[in-house]
Order: sequence, then C-alpha cells, then structure tokens
Amino acid sequence: MLLTVVIGPGLVADTALLTSLVAGACAELDVTGEVVAAASTDELRSRLAAPEGPVVVLPGPTPPARALIGAQPPHAVWYDLTVEPPVPGAVHLAGRGAWGVVWAVRHAVHRFRAPATRVAYGSHPEQWGDLRLPVPHDTPAPVAVLLHGGFWRSVWGADLMDALAVDLADRGYASWNVEYRRPDRHGWDATTRDVEAGLAALRDLAADRPLDLGRVVVLGHSAGGQLALRAAADLAGRAGGPRVALAVSLAGVLDLTEGERRHLGDGAISAALGGSPATAPRRYAESDPMLRLPVGVPTLLVQGTADSPDLVDANRRYAVAAAEAGDAVRHLEQPGDHFAVIDSGADIWQDTMAAVDAHLGR
Repeated sequence: MLLTVVIGPGLVADTALLTSLVAGACAELDVTGEVVAAASTDELRSRLAAPEGPVVVLPGPTPPARALIGAQPPHAVWYDLTVEPPVPGAVHLAGRGAWGVVWAVRHAVHRFRAPATRVAYGSHPEQWGDLRLPVPHDTPAPVAVLLHGGFWRSVWGADLMDALAVDLADRGYASWNVEYRRPDRHGWDATTRDVEAGLAALRDLAADRPLDLGRVVVLGHSAGGQLALRAAADLAGRAGGPRVALAVSLAGVLDLTEGERRHLGDGAISAALGGSPATAPRRYAESDPMLRLPVGVPTLLVQGTADSPDLVDANRRYAVAAAEAGDAVRHLEQPGDHFAVIDSGADIWQDTMAAVDAHLGR
C-alpha cells in the first residue's frame, strides 16, 4: 500500500521534517509513504487525481488551494497544521502542529484499510459516529462505544480512537466511535448532550443491524474517561436507554474538582466547564466522577504508570473511593504512557481487552 502526502503551495513548514514524521508513521503502520509538493493550485488538483491509496493533503494557506478541501479523492484526509474551523463535508483535521501529520497519516490508513460507516446522530456537522461491524456479523455483536479525549478541545477528535475501533471490530465487537461538539466552541452542555445522544443513537443503529444492546461497553480516553463515567452514571438511573454493562476509563480525568485546583492541562477543566467548582457548581456536581459515586455500573480503570503523576494519583484515589461507595471497580495499572492505553499493540491494551471480554463472558 502506498500512502501519499501532498503539500499545498505556501505551506509554512520544513519539508524534510514533515517527510521524517511521515516516514516514522508509515513504518509504524507497515505502509510505504511518499511526500510530494504542489507549487500551484492546478498542480495540487492534478496530484489529487492520481492516488489510489490513502491520501493526506496539507492544503496550505492560499485561498484557491483551500477551496479544494473536501474535493476528490473522497478518501483523502485534509490536515491543517494551524487551528482552523472544521470544513463541513470533508475529513478535516486541524491545529495539532507538525506532529499532527502523524495522526493524519494514521487516520488515512485506518480509514482506507478498515472503512467505517459514518452515521449522523444530529444535525450539526460534528454530531456523528463511525460504525464498524465485525466480519462476519450475522449474530448480534456486543457494542463498544468509544469517546475520545484531548482535554475537551476541538483540535482533538474521534480519529484518536481509530486504532481501537478497528481492533475492536476485529475482536468481534461493533465499534461506535463517537464525535461530539467540544466545549471550547460550543459550551459544556452541548458536549454532554452529544455524548448522551450518541449513546441513544444505538437504538436506531440496532433497528437494522445485529447489535447486542444488552452488552454495551463504553470506553473513554483521558477527558473521554470522564465523559464515559458520567454517561454511565446518567444511564444507570434512567429507564429506556441502552444499558451500559461496563464503563472503561483509559487514563481518565476522574477528579475534576481537584484537577481544577491543580490547573490540570493548563486550565483545561475550568475552560471546558465554564468556571471553577465555586462558579459552576451544577456542572461539577453533574460531571465530576468523584462527585457522582456510586456510578452504579461496573467500572474498569486503566492507567499507565508513566503517565502524568496527577492522573495516576486521581485514578488511584478514585479506585479507593468507588470501592468504598459500593461500586464494582477494577483498577488496572501497568507500565505505559498516556497513549499506550489507546495503542492496539500495547500490552496494557491487550490486558484491558482480556478484562473486558471476561466481564462480558466472552
């Protein structure tokens, strides 16, 4: 498989550096990669007409080139190094700097190798999920709902969970990788409503697909761990929605009150919730995992020991508090950094899935 990265005219970046980043990502994914530069919009358009494999396009700053975002080929991933608003109708990542080209390459390869069905669960362009079904899928499959992290900031998206989504489908799960509106652009309440709506959409998805809604696992990474535990707690006390059989926090942000005091993520918690525990008490009461105990749903906490000490600390304290509150909780702490827990090849992920499978009796 040949992956092509096309650099548009006027891009402000060192081409040699981008080429080395692309080479590293391609080696990780076992694909061949090439980086080509287009000196004009016409050349960029011509380059896009040729590739048959996965494509990443860095359009650059010129308006004529940017007008092509979302154009052919339909499987292209468009990436802006700078912070830019999402382009409706395009697979568009932005704002992660030079390192973000690695994530764009990963996203392009995963989408090409294991295509997903993108399903809207609302009218906003960011209200969608990628559904991947196991093969064969003639019997009802357990469902794994994925909630990405990124400190609730819009530069990070559902592509962070691509590798897990593909791995879960290979393991016999239906993976539902949910995108949601982030609070930096839309406010905290929009974020929590979207997570709720993304889970509720499982009922419609199951209407014509073999999904076992009695075996729903919600897995959230980092900030998504907080969203996963809140969603599980909300659904535990509500009739009529999908039943969460297991909530899995992967390096989750599990103590918002103390995390805000410690200025975790350069103030990410107060920025997301719109204030401190003193100025936004309702939101902390509804969303802080520590304040929602007991969740009432079996919980698996997964944490790498080489992660932020504050996250290691919060996960250890949450495990103790959850057990004392009466929740069925397991704390899996093993070597690994913040991203090892979403690396489908990492030992900590293999052990995570062994625990999930055992809980579901698989």
